[in-house]
Amino acid sequence: MKKIAVLIPCYNEAKTIAKVVKDYKKALPDADIYVYDNNSTDDTAKIAKASGAIVRHEYRQGKGNVIRTMFREIDADCYLMIDGDDTYPAENAQEMCNLILDGQADMVIGDRLSSTYFQENKRPFHNFGNRIVRWLINKLFKNNIKDIMTGYRAFSYEFVKAFPVLSKGFEIETEMTIHAVDKNFKLVEIPVSYRDRPEGSVSKLNTYSDGLKVLKTIASLFKEYKPAMFFNICAFISLLIGIIIGIPAYVGYFVTGLVEKFPSLIVSCFAIMISLLFFVTGLILQVIAKKQRQNYELYLNLIKKER
Repeated sequence: MKKIAVLIPCYNEAKTIAKVVKDYKKALPDADIYVYDNNSTDDTAKIAKASGAIVRHEYRQGKGNVIRTMFREIDADCYLMIDGDDTYPAENAQEMCNLILDGQADMVIGDRLSSTYFQENKRPFHNFGNRIVRWLINKLFKNNIKDIMTGYRAFSYEFVKAFPVLSKGFEIETEMTIHAVDKNFKLVEIPVSYRDRPEGSVSKLNTYSDGLKVLKTIASLFKEYKPAMFFNICAFISLLIGIIIGIPAYVGYFVTGLVEKFPSLIVSCFAIMISLLFFVTGLILQVIAKKQRQNYELYLNLIKKER
C-alpha cells in the first residue's frame, strides 16, 4: 500500500487543530497525520497528540523552516500539506492524493481563488495581495496558475526530496510554485472551497511585512531562474538613462562642434557601459542557469532510481 503523509505546520492553533486532525483522519483513514509545532505558546501540541496526530517540533520560527524539516524527515509516496486553522475542508483530500499517486501530477494546488476565497476572506489587502502575486508570477514565468499562495497542496516524493527550501516564512508557497514552474513539474489545480478562520482564531500572516517578503522572493527567484531576462531589463533601463542624460551633450556637439556638457557626457557613457555589463552578466548567468537545470534533471533521475 502506498503511504500518504498529511503535513500540518502549526503555531498557536489550539482552537482548531483537533477538528483539523479528526477531519483528515476521516478523509484519509490510512494516512499518517503529522503536526509540527513551531514554538506554540498554547496547547496546540498537546491537543494534536490527543487527537491522534504524530507530533514533532521545529524550534526555528517560520513556516518555511517547518516545511524544510518536514520534507527532510518524512518519507511517503504522497504528501498532503494543509494549514492547522481549519480553513480548508477535507473533502478534496482524497482527490488531490489520487492525482499524485496515479502519476498525473507532481504538485496538486488547491485553488481557493476560483471558489469562495474572496467572499470568505474578510481582509481586503490579503485579497489584493493575492491578485498582485498571481499576476506577477504568471507574467514573469509565463504561466496561468490561479492560486499562487494557497497552503493546500499535495506533492510527489520526487518533488519533496528534490525541492531546495530556502524561504523561512510564509513566502514558502510562492517559492514552491516558481520552482515547480521553472523545473517543469506536472501541476494540476483543482478548485477547493475556503472558509475564513473561526472566531477567536488569529492569522499569523502580516499583510504588509510578509507581503513585502513575498515580493522580494519573487524578484530574487526571477533573477536566479531567468537571469537573461532580468539583466536585460536592467540593461535596457541603464541604456535609456544613458541616452536621455547624454542627448543634450550630443546635440550640442553636432550643432557647435564642441562638447559643452562634459558631466552629462561622462554620466551618459558610464550608464551605457553599465548597460553593457548588465547584458553580458545576463548571458553568462543564463548559461549557468541552464547547466543547473540539466544537473537538476540528472538529480531527479537518481532520486527515482533510489526508490
